[in-house]
Amino acid sequence: MITVNPERFLADLHRLREFGAAGVGKGVVRPAFSAPDIAAREWLADEMRAAGLTSQFDPVGSLFGLAEGKSLLIGSHSDSQPEGGWLDGALGVIAGLEIARASVEAGGPPISVVSFQDEEGRFGVTTGSAIWSGNLSLEDADRQTDREGVSFAEARAGMAHLAGDFIDPARFTGFLEMHIEQGPWLEQAGEAVGVVTDIVGIRDMRITLEGQQNHAGTTPMHLRRDAFQGVSRFNSLINERFRNVVTPQTVWTIGHVRLHPDAHSIVPGQAVFSMQWRDGDADRLRRMEEIIRDTAAEVAQDMGLGLSFGDMLGLEPVPMDGSLRAALCDSAEAVVPGGWRQMQSGALHDATNVSRLMPAAMLFVPSIDGISHAFAEDTAEADLVAGLEVLAGAAARL
Repeated sequence: MITVNPERFLADLHRLREFGAAGVGKGVVRPAFSAPDIAAREWLADEMRAAGLTSQFDPVGSLFGLAEGKSLLIGSHSDSQPEGGWLDGALGVIAGLEIARASVEAGGPPISVVSFQDEEGRFGVTTGSAIWSGNLSLEDADRQTDREGVSFAEARAGMAHLAGDFIDPARFTGFLEMHIEQGPWLEQAGEAVGVVTDIVGIRDMRITLEGQQNHAGTTPMHLRRDAFQGVSRFNSLINERFRNVVTPQTVWTIGHVRLHPDAHSIVPGQAVFSMQWRDGDADRLRRMEEIIRDTAAEVAQDMGLGLSFGDMLGLEPVPMDGSLRAALCDSAEAVVPGGWRQMQSGALHDATNVSRLMPAAMLFVPSIDGISHAFAEDTAEADLVAGLEVLAGAAARL
């Protein structure tokens, strides 16, 4: 048995929120490699050492708190969205810290902790854990850029003074990650926790349409090669063409559009937009990609636009490990009998990458109003503590 300290756990969560605190409520702005992110990781390293762990940064900024010998690894990430909440990722890191600390105090099993870097995708998809798992080479990662054109190599140079070697994954027996649900189902059902069955696959790429920049007042509509109108037409067509391919659980999003020159009185000559899609079936993801590429090519040809595709980023659908899931289920029934469920994760998490290296499983706690990736993100403290106790119970069983 690992007896955790809920007050200490909540105090640490609130302390971590102070790094990059912003906006209303409990908002956080702590993007990967920003000054608040680096400061938060240095604070976490100090807390890990105080808990009796050996803290070590790897070459890309992921932070490990290492127990001696073989250990169970618990954690998540501590970077945030450009406008994020206080729990997304941070919850799993602080839960791991508290369980590791409580286990040391009780003379219990060895528990290590991790905060992976750039899970939120400033440069790619779960960049830090993708590199550690071998799903993304460091060379390829270093060439990736953020929306301002800063490369991953340039950004991680800001932590070079902290960087050590990559951690050998063979020292860990498995990985547990606790996270907010980021959806409405647990709260609507009045349930305290969800044990994740599998994580959906994700695909993400940038598409560029090249038109002709021209005067917005004097260029006749029939002569325009308007790059944004190409995006608009693509969006309309893609929704219709996915109809007979997708399921109610499939999602797709154009979440970022950048126009050039982005001015009121100029017909846009270029549009760069993101296309992201998620599903639990790898074949469906592939078929969606074919439809996306074919539709973009058709729009470009019909409207006289140039077309190019960026690198395809993404991860495959991943089932969670059966034995780790069983430990979470047994612990959930012990802590919140009848007040939990098993469920799929529609969001991407570091556990997807880590599952390539070792058994991995995940636990969710409710999100108030299903809100995440926003300043309004929050979870009742009673649910945070319930999740912590379920996770600690599973760690003790394992």
